[in-house]
Amino acid sequence: MGASLKMRARLLSATQFYERFLVMSDLHESLALSEELLAFIKQSPSMFHTTQTIKNYLLENGFTYLSEGSSWDVQPGGSYFTTRNNSSIVAWKVGEKYREPQTSTADAPHHFQLAVAHGDSPTYKVKAQPELTGEGNSLRLNTEAYGGMLDHTWFDRPLGIAGRVLVKVGNKVESRLVNIEDDVVMIPSLAIHLEHKNGLSPEFNRAKDLMPLFSVGELNPGAFNALVADAAGVSQEDILSRDLFLVDHTGGRIWGAKKEFVSAGHLDDLQCAFVALKAFLASSNEQDISVYTCFDNEEVGSNTKQGAKSTFLKDTLQRVNATLGFTQEDYYRALSASLLVSCDNAHAVHPNYPEKHDAANKPYLNGGMVIKEAARQSYCTDAFSRAIVEAIWKQQNVPYQIFANRSDMPGGSTLGNLSNIQASMHAVDVGLPQLAMHSVYETAGTKDTFLGYQALKAFYDTCVCINDADSFELR
Repeated sequence: MGASLKMRARLLSATQFYERFLVMSDLHESLALSEELLAFIKQSPSMFHTTQTIKNYLLENGFTYLSEGSSWDVQPGGSYFTTRNNSSIVAWKVGEKYREPQTSTADAPHHFQLAVAHGDSPTYKVKAQPELTGEGNSLRLNTEAYGGMLDHTWFDRPLGIAGRVLVKVGNKVESRLVNIEDDVVMIPSLAIHLEHKNGLSPEFNRAKDLMPLFSVGELNPGAFNALVADAAGVSQEDILSRDLFLVDHTGGRIWGAKKEFVSAGHLDDLQCAFVALKAFLASSNEQDISVYTCFDNEEVGSNTKQGAKSTFLKDTLQRVNATLGFTQEDYYRALSASLLVSCDNAHAVHPNYPEKHDAANKPYLNGGMVIKEAARQSYCTDAFSRAIVEAIWKQQNVPYQIFANRSDMPGGSTLGNLSNIQASMHAVDVGLPQLAMHSVYETAGTKDTFLGYQALKAFYDTCVCINDADSFELR
């Protein structure tokens, strides 16, 4: 303890000093975790990189990779993961006492406790024929919107390219990650003098206005393919296909006079994916099968083989159930006693637009995890699932907030109700509050990174014993 802190301690009562110490400690942990979040985001410029980053965390923590194409051997006390398309991932830990009677209800042989998030974000995908020629020997990239982004936020920013390429290597074709970290393209704005709209809220045509500038004469047609081939370490002729996306290179940062804010691209939903992963790895629950999932393609509807509507999660849970020696009937019984926490960021109150929020159910930055609900069931929360997480967080003194849309605004949707199409169980939608959702550069609270981690760790650490929709116990 430094001299100044010692002197301060003399001036405060023991209780006051302890409370002050806790605040300082929480602030330090919040900043440290938000710094790690920014590193996580930097390593995850595309959904393929996100999955690889998560794989690295899992492998560093002793998890065993099980390919979907291999025969699985899952044992009590073991930790495992599998992937699909290299862009979605499911990991699980089997508690040593997961099948003992006190771990669930009398009607279920075991149960799962899951947190799910997604690893994709709105951006622009490069088309198969990637270049457009134009005035002044210009080259532009031919792109298409992936998801519902705020188009205007993408102008006048340094951009790179990231994703995967399929390349020929001898007699095989391999998938390789590509991340062009140089600033190679930009989308210039049209000058206000040529716009004649006073610069306010112009409407953009994505087939015209959003094409990134690549060159004005120094590069010839075909240069983009050469750039990608060089990044992949192969010749152009060896690249068969690619999934490549624009990436903002502004860089994430923690800011504010009191370091209250964290800003970066992809906070929706990498902030939730990150805190859920950290909570999953740090948790200890010997009485359940804990599961972590990060899906791809949430931003475009989840209608893919690796999206939340796919059989990926269902297939994984069924295989885990079977390899542990249970029947299909046991699987259905286990689902009835399971709980899924769908983690996707929430809308914090924007100080300039408070009228956009419900009068009572409105979350704020640095106020903690948000429980989201909607009468039209665009969120999967109901009274039973909400009661479970509220009981856990109250028991652990973890702060949380409530979000509901204004009654005259439909709002969005997320993962929980979609994944429940394939594997139906009790589910609740939560998320961390943020501003500027679907902007190329989003803003959240530094404290919320840590509070989200605390909330999800409390969930994973607690054995939730569910009796249909009649009752539950926390053990």
